[in-house]
Amino acid sequence: MPAKPPLPHEHLPEVPSFTVTSEDVTEGEQLSDRHVFDDWGFSGENRSPQLSWSGFPAETKSFAVTCYDPDAPTGSGFWHWSLFDVPADVTSLPTGAGTEDAKVGVQARNDYGVKAFGGAAPPPGEPHRYVFTVHALDVESLGIPSDASPAVVGFNVTAHTLARATIVPVYGH
Repeated sequence: MPAKPPLPHEHLPEVPSFTVTSEDVTEGEQLSDRHVFDDWGFSGENRSPQLSWSGFPAETKSFAVTCYDPDAPTGSGFWHWSLFDVPADVTSLPTGAGTEDAKVGVQARNDYGVKAFGGAAPPPGEPHRYVFTVHALDVESLGIPSDASPAVVGFNVTAHTLARATIVPVYGH
């Protein structure tokens, strides 16, 4: 069996960490159908999980929240969610905050092509990892448009990251 691809932050500059927790997802545990895609033969609810974070640097001016599947058979992984320009006084998101009419922050298009959270939808086989990351940033706004690609969002997030926190549930069928 081939080795798993690296997690997305393993090749980025090291930064301090802080804490992210969830009422919906648990490190290393299977995602519920609430967080699974609702098309392509899947019958999930396509809802982003509840997330809360604490212990980030005092100089944080905004946050970005991402979800990435490094195990997708694409050669480049799969971006399920890119939310940025979340105000520094927001330290949690409720279940389902990643809809197209999100009330906080700016959502870039994901690899499904929509500006929202897109649930898990791996091919049959080994479970995939879903890396939910909260990035504490040193700017109030990244100054990029919502139609930016996940790679452009990631480049700008990395350039402004003070610290990051991750939680990595899995999904397979």
